[in-house]
Amino acid sequence: MINQNILLLISIALTGYAIFLIVYTLIQRNRDDEVLSWVSGDDIAQSKSPLIRFAKPLAHQFTLKYVKPFKKSETVEKIENLILTSGLAKELKVDEFIAIQIFWGIGFPLLLAIFNFAYDLQIPFIVIVGSVFLGWKFPEFYAKQQKQHRQVSIRADLPFFADLLALSTEAGLDFIGAVQKIADKAKASVLASELQVVLKDIRLGSARADALKGLAARCDLMEITSFVAVLVDADATGASISKVLKDQSEQIRLERFVRAEKAGARASQLIMLPIMLFIVPAVFIVVFGPVALNFMYGAK
Repeated sequence: MINQNILLLISIALTGYAIFLIVYTLIQRNRDDEVLSWVSGDDIAQSKSPLIRFAKPLAHQFTLKYVKPFKKSETVEKIENLILTSGLAKELKVDEFIAIQIFWGIGFPLLLAIFNFAYDLQIPFIVIVGSVFLGWKFPEFYAKQQKQHRQVSIRADLPFFADLLALSTEAGLDFIGAVQKIADKAKASVLASELQVVLKDIRLGSARADALKGLAARCDLMEITSFVAVLVDADATGASISKVLKDQSEQIRLERFVRAEKAGARASQLIMLPIMLFIVPAVFIVVFGPVALNFMYGAK
C-alpha cells in the first residue's frame, strides 16, 4: 500500500513537471529563436538514429542553453572532427551534439530509475549511476559507428572509382569532367556523394587542390589521403593525370589484396581459440571417454 501511494505521488509529480515543461517551452519558444538561428537552413538532414531524432528537439528546448560550460576548445575541435568524418555535418552541429549528450546523460539514468522503481527490477544503484556515462557517450558511439560504415563503403568503392577516373581521363576528359561524369552516373554511395561535394566546392570557387584536401579530411582514410596527395602533386607539377590515376588504381588494388591476405591470416589465428576451447575437448571426450569408462568400471 505504501509503495502504491509513493508511486501515485511520483506519477502526479512527473505529470505536473511535464505540464510545466510544455508551458515553459511555449513561453520560451520566441526567446529561443536567436539561440537556434544557426540551425536553420536547407542543408539540415534528418538523423538515421531514432534516439537522435527523438532527443534533438528536446535538447533544443531544454539542454541547449547549458552547452556553453562544456564548449572547451579541445572538446569543440574533437567533436567537429568527429562530425565531419562521420558524415553528420548535415544532421548535427557541435552545440546540438553536446546538448544531446547532456540530454541523454540525464535521461538514461532517469528512465532507468523510473522503470526500476515502477517494476521493481532491483537494478543496482551503480548501474543507474553508470548509465550517466552511457547516455553522455551515446552520440559519440553513434558518430563513430557512422564513421566506420562510411570508411567500409569508401574502401569498397575506391578501386572501381579510380579505374573509371583513369579510363575517363585516358578517353580525353579532363579530371573535373571525369569526376562529374562518374558522380552523375554512379549509384548512390558515400564516395559518390563526397565527389559531388568536391565538385560543389570547385564551383563555389575553391581551388582543386583545396577541394581534394577537403575530401581527404572528410573521409579520414589513409587510402584517400594518399590518393589525394598524389593528385595534388601531379596537378602542381603538371604530370599526366591519366597516368597518375592508372598507377594509383593499380596501387589501390594491390593494397586491397594485401589487406585481404592479412585479414585471412588473422581470421585463421582467431579461429584457433574456439577450436581449442570447444572442438578439441569434445573430440577428446568422444575418443577417450569410452576407454576411460572401460578402464574405470571394467568391460561389461
